[in-house]
Amino acid sequence: MAKPSPTHSGNPALVSIGETVRSVRTKQGLSQEGLALAAELDRSYMGGIERGEHNLTVINLIRVSGALGLTPSELLKKSRL
Repeated sequence: MAKPSPTHSGNPALVSIGETVRSVRTKQGLSQEGLALAAELDRSYMGGIERGEHNLTVINLIRVSGALGLTPSELLKKSRL
């Protein structure tokens, strides 16, 4: 299980991205596990993203946004950044 980032966990930008990921995921009727599988990430890591605990790499941002059917820029715009 991935540990929360000791430096960035709870950062407002990460929390906003996580809230957006959860919102889009639930509107699409996807489970957290289903999204994690589609993004090729561990389910517990996906939970950490949604809680704003992980500082996503660009690759993981691309994976998550793609699994949601969004571009990374669309995901970030929806995240109020």
